[in-house]
Amino acid sequence: MNGLEIPFSLRFFIALGLAFLVGLERERSGIMHKGKVFAGVRTYSLIGVYGFGCAWLNHDGVAWALPMGMLSISALAIIGYLAKLKHGHVGWTSEVAALLTYIMGALTLMAEIWVPMALGIIGTFLLSEKSRIEEFVEHLDRTEFLAVVKFLVVTLIILPILPNQEYTEFLLNPNRIWRIVVLVSSLGFAGYFLLKKFGDRVGLWLSGILGGIVSSTAVSIAAGRMAQKSPDLGASALQASLLASSVMYLRILVLIWILKPEYVAQMWWQLVVLSGVGLALSFGVTAKPSAQPGENVQAPRNPFEIRPALVFAGLFVVLSLGTVMVTRLYGDAGLLALSGIIGVTDIDPFILSLVSQSQSYYTLMFAAIVLSMMSNTIAKGAYFAYLAKNVRRDSAWRYGLWAVLHIPIIWLIY
Repeated sequence: MNGLEIPFSLRFFIALGLAFLVGLERERSGIMHKGKVFAGVRTYSLIGVYGFGCAWLNHDGVAWALPMGMLSISALAIIGYLAKLKHGHVGWTSEVAALLTYIMGALTLMAEIWVPMALGIIGTFLLSEKSRIEEFVEHLDRTEFLAVVKFLVVTLIILPILPNQEYTEFLLNPNRIWRIVVLVSSLGFAGYFLLKKFGDRVGLWLSGILGGIVSSTAVSIAAGRMAQKSPDLGASALQASLLASSVMYLRILVLIWILKPEYVAQMWWQLVVLSGVGLALSFGVTAKPSAQPGENVQAPRNPFEIRPALVFAGLFVVLSLGTVMVTRLYGDAGLLALSGIIGVTDIDPFILSLVSQSQSYYTLMFAAIVLSMMSNTIAKGAYFAYLAKNVRRDSAWRYGLWAVLHIPIIWLIY
């Protein structure tokens, strides 16, 4: 039995509290909908205590206590459901919640305490957010949903069968490469989902922050096109572009922390400082009053689709090979030159290929990472300024100053 170091008395009150929470939600739901419910606060609390008691008996050697308890609660749930059907009501939610409460009460004694707490909190959340979940399903884009499902299926099928060993002199590990792809895609999808859900509720600045989790380059181009079509939104679009670029440094830092946490201690402050510079430059932009909630930077492409994931994997492999070859042929100067060139495109595959390789020269790798970010900052400034002619001067000096401030950081590292 796991985690019994927590006193039984405390576990009992946790079971009672979690069951009370579920019962409170169910009774509140019944009052709001002016209908009868399967059970209320008292009944759900008793079910949780009942589960705890059955687990206690099981702990004392009464092996049949748990299954018989489950059968009795299931029988009560079925009887309640049949009675509900006679009045024309359908739905198993309250009955399933009763079974979950019993299991939760038992696990409070038998498992690590976070397990029943997670079940109770998540279960209560799902019960209380019925209307919002239904609204989300109604507005769900079928194409994007299928793209996510396909990617998850491919991930679950491909990842376990990919060999977890290194091949060739370049030490390419298929399993590790695909895990990096899944990591980047998952982080990007989180930003994509938040952007789709909240991006148009506050204004362009929030779209910039959330879009930066997905792709700051894509946001800069989209914001530039918006400023091109609506010149009065130029300042707000510039602010969104700067905010997206600021988030890029923090996103890269999170990815490095997940892949190689030992590197973070040596470079976290550099990336935080550069991100802070971008935030300061964005706050200096005077946004026009016309940038109201509802204006939104067009969301980048769903990063959880199969095609962009495969493209990322291909770029990762090519850049892994390229960095090794360039370093062998041209030394440190060659790698730094490559870092400057790579910045005009997506820098994530390049940076993660550097981080994932076994590096003996940490300072060279860190300098190459910051140099690629500087190059990418210049490229985003050029993309935006080319499209948004009315704020070209503001864009040029802000992105230019930001890029120049990378140089002392590189000098301190290298």
